[in-house]
Amino acid sequence: MDTGRRGQSPLWWPLLFLLSLSSQLLSQAPLYDEEEMPALPPSPADPRGMCPAQCDCPTSEAVECGGVDLTAFPSNLSNSIQHLSLQNNRLEEIPYDELSKLTQLKTLNLHNNRLSSAGLPDEALLYLGNLQYIYLASNRLTIAPRILPRALRIVDMAANTLEEIFPLTFGEKPHLKSVYLHDNKLQSSGLPDSLFNGSDSVSTLILSNNLLSVAPRYLPLGLNRLHLQNNQISWIPKETFSQQLQLRELYLQNNRLTDPGLEPSTFSKLRSLEYLDLSMNNLTHIPVGLPANIVILHLGKNRISSVSEAGVSGIRNLEYLLLQNNVLTADSIHHEAFGKLRKLHTLHIYNNHLEHVPSSLPRRVRSLMMLNNRISELRFNDLVTTYYLNELNLSYNRLRSSGIHRLAFRKLRRLEHLDLSGNFLTVVPQGLPSGLKVLRLHGNRIDKLAEEALSGLGSLTELYLGENRLQGAGITPGSWKEVPVLQLLDLSGNQLTQVPPNLPESLEYLHIRDNLISSIPAEAFAATPNLRGLFMRSNKLVTLGISDKAFRNLKHLQVVDMTGNPEAISIHLPALQHTATEPTGEATDSFTHEDASRLETNETI
Repeated sequence: MDTGRRGQSPLWWPLLFLLSLSSQLLSQAPLYDEEEMPALPPSPADPRGMCPAQCDCPTSEAVECGGVDLTAFPSNLSNSIQHLSLQNNRLEEIPYDELSKLTQLKTLNLHNNRLSSAGLPDEALLYLGNLQYIYLASNRLTIAPRILPRALRIVDMAANTLEEIFPLTFGEKPHLKSVYLHDNKLQSSGLPDSLFNGSDSVSTLILSNNLLSVAPRYLPLGLNRLHLQNNQISWIPKETFSQQLQLRELYLQNNRLTDPGLEPSTFSKLRSLEYLDLSMNNLTHIPVGLPANIVILHLGKNRISSVSEAGVSGIRNLEYLLLQNNVLTADSIHHEAFGKLRKLHTLHIYNNHLEHVPSSLPRRVRSLMMLNNRISELRFNDLVTTYYLNELNLSYNRLRSSGIHRLAFRKLRRLEHLDLSGNFLTVVPQGLPSGLKVLRLHGNRIDKLAEEALSGLGSLTELYLGENRLQGAGITPGSWKEVPVLQLLDLSGNQLTQVPPNLPESLEYLHIRDNLISSIPAEAFAATPNLRGLFMRSNKLVTLGISDKAFRNLKHLQVVDMTGNPEAISIHLPALQHTATEPTGEATDSFTHEDASRLETNETI
């Protein structure tokens, strides 16, 4: 259950969503676009006498036998059928004489059977001159059919054990649009140079999760999307991308590419390229000659040690630059590295070796991720040029309160999300932007909240102060009046002995688990009538210490977590939808920005 309002979604979330969509092809058969799945023609139903047993015949031209546990190919099929679905069965072979007579067939779906290459007769396929769609994914093919029909538009042979493709498997197919070959055992020696001769209309080619050591040469001229991730590619021949003027998406992550494996002109001709993923390789420098139209450039998890003035400055359409998990220092980033990139709004340079904020930051950056570095101070002018910044993540660095200049944030009038978790702060930093909505200070050493600690933060809706050193005496009751619209407050993992008094009336979600609270008096929540979620697990609570009147006015309360206390505690309210009183699994805490950052850092997207 959602336990807290998030406010405006962080800017990295659409990017994570985009990256997660592209990674589906690493382990799954592709999801076809509607135009790739042929629609059944409207026509009268076939008489049941002409329909094979266990099958369904929705029209006179279509036979549906998917998932009916067939072990043998249907023997009484009409020669006039155009669509035959036999997916999710146990077929081991297709009889030559049965298949070859289906000369009108346009769609043949044999996905997820037990077909071997010997069980699929090449010669029979030659008779299927009208065949446009063939689905052979998730079988046991070791070699591809030598010749496929010329009329083909879609071929799916993913998730087999293919080791070899022949020149006419995909060659001489002028109408071929999409080829899916991921999750096989293809090596570069198993792909002929003439693989796509006469098939320049292919726009989607998926070769991820194979054993290729060299990128394929002589790719189709009409290629729009190419997946080569999760191979063993160490070299890209200069002719590979010499004529692919329509290529928009290129995935090369998780290979063995090094700087010598890329020619200076490797990518320079790809004038339509918008997405390039070179993450998880062995690059030490940003490749030269990258096209100007790239929108997303992913270079994470390499060994890149510097960003020169010319490194990315020619990519004028660049919006997302991902440089996380490299070995960059602040001084190795040229002071004009991003100066010409007027569209660059998202920069990820986390998990590097930055000792301070780089002197070069994109002027229009809106999302800046610098977590997990070695930054120990925020100086007067470090953030002075980033007027458009909306989200700043400096968590898990080496920041101390004395190292943050009180005017360091003075120009960040658009900043809404600030993460300073996991540092060495002892107080809430001064001079934070007045428009801030989410402030994360989790995992620091803050031991007090003075009355003016939250001064000027009138727009704050979420405040995370968990895992600090706060005690009841260290929180000045008047400090909460500075945050009149606060909706979520996390004080978990501190040393509180009571529910803090005078909390904001606007508060909806209160996290105070893992403290030392032993009682809840009648007036504990008198100031917070709008509470919807209360999380007090793992405190010192006993039944006798809880007043029956404490929850009397909480008419909106929906979630209460009291697990992990010395006694099982039951709270009864008419409006209550869920009360956790015994350990039943993980707490229903909010999915936090830290969770998302951790997911991104671990590349599970």
